[in-house]
Amino acid sequence: MTTEQQYNVAVVGATGAVGVKMLETLEQKNFPIKELLLLSSKRSAGKQVEYKGNTYTVQEATPESFEGVDIALFSAGGSVSKKLAPEAVKRGAVVVDNTSAYRMDPEVPLVVPEVNEGDIQQHNGIIANPNCSTIQMVAALKPVQEQFGLSRVIVSTYQAVSGAGNEAVDELRNQAKSFLEGEEMQADLLPVSGEKKHYPIAFNALPQIDVFQENGYTFEEMKMINETKKIMHDDGIQVAATCVRLPFFTSHAESVYVEVNNEGVTAEQLKEAIKNADGIVLEDDPENQVYPTPLEAAGKSDVFVGRIRKDLDNEKGFHLWVVSDNLLKGAAWNSVQIAESLIKNNWLSK
Repeated sequence: MTTEQQYNVAVVGATGAVGVKMLETLEQKNFPIKELLLLSSKRSAGKQVEYKGNTYTVQEATPESFEGVDIALFSAGGSVSKKLAPEAVKRGAVVVDNTSAYRMDPEVPLVVPEVNEGDIQQHNGIIANPNCSTIQMVAALKPVQEQFGLSRVIVSTYQAVSGAGNEAVDELRNQAKSFLEGEEMQADLLPVSGEKKHYPIAFNALPQIDVFQENGYTFEEMKMINETKKIMHDDGIQVAATCVRLPFFTSHAESVYVEVNNEGVTAEQLKEAIKNADGIVLEDDPENQVYPTPLEAAGKSDVFVGRIRKDLDNEKGFHLWVVSDNLLKGAAWNSVQIAESLIKNNWLSK
């Protein structure tokens, strides 16, 4: 991205899994930063972080921290965003929030730039970054919706432990070591750190991500359902989700079943539409066993799609396999893309 103007940027949650990826992405994309401010909880304040060869000291985030900040990238938990995002906006910053705090707020745009970039200009100081598993799915489905219509989505996710933070990554590593050495595995975090029960994730599959709601779905599943409708501007799409945590470190995978509106659509037409979409890489050659995997997608910014095939019983039904790095396109890269769009389109002013 090239621009002569530079901006004061704050990263809130700079020492967390997503915050670290945000800094890497800002550096990789050469984001036009005049002054960089790294913020965190009191516990993490004082840590040293490298950016473009310079050492920065992480500071405790307070309302006053945002004086003079143009863009604030938040990824420090919903309670922090609820408390500090309005304070940042009061002081003239535009907030890109990577938590669930504002996603379903009707006054806050929920944005995946390849899908609904224009919604950014409706911001009142805060733009929400969607849930990681939602981002990759809607990016893959947008060209389907545009060309063939979309009436139904049923998704099963296979999500990496990094989606639960650095501590969950460490727990998987420690449990795998214990299991292989014949020792008892210690489980303190997953599926949800605040829940009464915890299960080992190593060599396991946990059909719970986030807390259960009264309707039997988890909060993660309801995020996917509600966010998909909001981002795609269609409350009529029928969406159902089952979200599962699996024992790998990075990238979420999804098995997605969709029903289109148009008659006579072929799998080849669907492949062509997805192949030509922004931010999507089609990896679909069953004859040569070519399809996306979480390991291959890790560290890459794109959304990878494969295994596109027509349902055998429903003329309008299709199956897709969607994979993306949950810390990049699912979080840090999507946030930075939103920030780039704010600058490119002169949408910073409220």
